Amino acid sequence: MRFSFLVAFAPAIVSAQVATATESDSARARRDSVQRLESVTVSAIRARDRAPAAAATIDAGTIERRSIGQDLPLLLSGTPSLTSYAETGNQWGYSYIRLRGIDQSRINITLDGIPLNDPEDQVLYFADFPDLANSLASVQVQRGVGTSAPGTASYGGSINMQTTPVAVQRRRLETQLQAGSLGSYRGSVEYSTGLTARGLALSTRASLLQSDGYRRHSGTEGRSAFVSAAYVGQRDVMKLTALTGTFADALAYIGATRAELAADERANILRPDERDRFTESVLAISHARAISPRVSVSNTVYRTAAGGDYDVCIDSDCSIAAPVIWNFNLDFTWYGATSVTTIDAGRARIATGVNANTYARDHHAYDRNDLATPLYFNTGHKSDASAFLKVDFDAGRATLFADLQGRRAAFRYEPDVNAGVPESRIDWAFFNPRIGLSLALTDAVSLWSSYGINAREPARSDMLGGFDNLDTSNDSTVGPLSRVRPERVRDAELGLRRHGGRWSADATVFAMEFRDEILPVGQLTYIGTPLRTNVPSSWRRGIEVDARAQLHDRLALSLTTTLMRARIASFTDDAAARTYTDVPPLLTPEFTSAQRASFAITNSVTLDATGRFVGNSRLNNADDPALSLPSQYTVDLAAHWAGARRGVSLFVNNAANSRRYASGHVAFGEARYYVLPPLNAHVLVRVTY
Repeated sequence: MRFSFLVAFAPAIVSAQVATATESDSARARRDSVQRLESVTVSAIRARDRAPAAAATIDAGTIERRSIGQDLPLLLSGTPSLTSYAETGNQWGYSYIRLRGIDQSRINITLDGIPLNDPEDQVLYFADFPDLANSLASVQVQRGVGTSAPGTASYGGSINMQTTPVAVQRRRLETQLQAGSLGSYRGSVEYSTGLTARGLALSTRASLLQSDGYRRHSGTEGRSAFVSAAYVGQRDVMKLTALTGTFADALAYIGATRAELAADERANILRPDERDRFTESVLAISHARAISPRVSVSNTVYRTAAGGDYDVCIDSDCSIAAPVIWNFNLDFTWYGATSVTTIDAGRARIATGVNANTYARDHHAYDRNDLATPLYFNTGHKSDASAFLKVDFDAGRATLFADLQGRRAAFRYEPDVNAGVPESRIDWAFFNPRIGLSLALTDAVSLWSSYGINAREPARSDMLGGFDNLDTSNDSTVGPLSRVRPERVRDAELGLRRHGGRWSADATVFAMEFRDEILPVGQLTYIGTPLRTNVPSSWRRGIEVDARAQLHDRLALSLTTTLMRARIASFTDDAAARTYTDVPPLLTPEFTSAQRASFAITNSVTLDATGRFVGNSRLNNADDPALSLPSQYTVDLAAHWAGARRGVSLFVNNAANSRRYASGHVAFGEARYYVLPPLNAHVLVRVTY
């Protein structure tokens, strides 16, 4: 977690004032200080403006302008070095994200400092929290090892989300109604009390959405609710946060071949009765206190739980009327605590803290024709503890940074009682240091550099060879849990920033060197998850640019571009019994770019245009041009009208009706693709009372 300076929540700020002018100034100061104190954990995790880290922060206004209820990976599309796609070919449904070509199981994801990556799979399924962006104040995307955070290591980057601070919201009631292409509908209601005279505040939101999906029988249906309540004292903020979501869909995790798409561009070879149903909830209680004008402490305890099931046809011929379908069940409970202390010592700022959690997830499966008798029942247990120390020190125009993290994780596999295999366990210990320097060349221009090392353990699926259950039929093939080695990255970065006036720009040069990287091989397991393996040596090197310009009071432009080269020194395809050398890793395009333009026709009417280009990439690690993902370019348009209490937005996605592929994989030696949705439109109406 990176330290960010906290202005202490002094008693004078909340004391009663007499004069009207003084009341206004006091209220403003109080609101700012309450927000800083409520957000102290998030501030500790995030990279500050001068921190030596490649990061982009999306604020509340930008989130509101882009949001049509889509999953966060799609909302963040266009951020430097970020690519995303949805399996359904629509804005809603299971969606995935990659940073610098690295998949989201190796991207640290937090909400208000609470880790969200599942400890076993190390991934967050954003679909489990429909319309989450509707409750976010900001999102920061860090690239590379970045700054330390609770949970899985920030191997390819991190995404930390901040919910809207409840204690500074105004009293209001807002409804949103949305309708669009492909039978898509969304509705939400949000109510906030504002901060009362007794120091209490409450904010709630309820959402529902549904869509038919673009691909055949890939419809989705989601519900979510969010509650945030706080008590604000003279030096304290006590806060409760609750988030829950339910999601159901017809599965579409297998792509379609070119031949299948030629016959039906909406092709989905999965059956309509292969479905998915999940519920996930997060409950957190936090307390932040300004001990003195220079010292603040924040403590959070949290509980995350999820459960659900999905159906998979495992028959050799799934096109017959009654194939063999297994129903896979997952349910877990996860308890944890985080504590952060921040100290401002003038030229030096210090943050220190700990995070610890414990987790257990049951895996059980049934024949769909007999849901009373489990085929197996096993449990994975995971514990994680980490501690950090962060210091940044001003020396004239230079600021020195140090970020040290120690982390210990342990996993225990508890097999089915009838499996005939013993219980197994493994633990890991990691030391993840980061150092950096930021130098202010002028008031507007700064130069920074950083070097960091991060290591992380394999996921459960990696250690179990893609199997969901071990028994005498596969245990000897899989081998010990230590068969898959932890992966390690050394990340060197150099950046130049220019902020101020009518334009700003960030340029970053990076070199990431990997040892034992756990890479996807391009194939899916029998339960639909990526199959991965260690590669001894690999690297990613490139340059990123993030620039913005206010050319006129009414015209704003922005551009993000990444030029990257990545290579695997040696990759062995076990299935083909062949070794490849000096090949690019899958789904890692050499060039990506996004361009945005916003033009305010009047004070209440604005037009937005966004173009995104993603270069071609391979679908496996064999550098086979026949198994590649072609480049794509899409254009999205939006028009917004905003009145005092009313607003209407029109979103036209893929306005040029580009018929391309969003992503893909390899199955049975063939390339399979997830299609981009054709031109589609959504209308959103907001009413505030």
